[in-house]
Amino acid sequence: MCMFDKDKGPRRLMKKGLTLILVGHINFILGAIVHGNVLRHISKPSQHISTEYTVANIISVTSGLLSIASGIIAIVVSRNLHALKLQIGLIITSFLNALLSAACCTGLLLAISLTVANNGEGLMLGCNDTVPINARSPVSARCPFDTTRIYDTTLAIWVPCAIMAAVEAGLSVWCFIVGLALRGLAPCGNSYIKEQLEEAAEDAPHSRRLIRPRLNPDA
Repeated sequence: MCMFDKDKGPRRLMKKGLTLILVGHINFILGAIVHGNVLRHISKPSQHISTEYTVANIISVTSGLLSIASGIIAIVVSRNLHALKLQIGLIITSFLNALLSAACCTGLLLAISLTVANNGEGLMLGCNDTVPINARSPVSARCPFDTTRIYDTTLAIWVPCAIMAAVEAGLSVWCFIVGLALRGLAPCGNSYIKEQLEEAAEDAPHSRRLIRPRLNPDA
């Protein structure tokens, strides 16, 4: 896990960063669709607030944004492995994103479980009926929003969101380990990539000094 090749490692880090950006954008868009079409009707102050749905959706959107930021930093680090501030930024953002993505996946799985167990009654809290309504067959429901296939649509979006949140968490853990290896921190202190980068940085000025006299026509 702590092995990071100086030649092939930057390309892999760039690919992981691009994947994080792509997955983060998709997760953010799907979370915004769910909130705009479904959850905004059951999260109004005048209605019963469905906490598990609201919190899970907010974390999903935030996780998408943080994944995009982590992906950008990973790409920048892949082009500047020696930069200390970028290495620290990669460690911090990837660690926070791993925690947030794991919390997002857990929250979405909880919301999916509650929805399936209660036949989607929480999705119908914005309706005027006092009796719990089965979202699978809201035939006579008096609701201020369209209830057509609200149960199937919500689950169809939540399931891929949970999967992508798990992918975000895995990629963020990988980037976090790379950051530890670049800094030579435990448990990746024996990867020697930090020493290799320092040696490359020391050899680069020396190589330039050897080349300059050859390019000088007066030499």
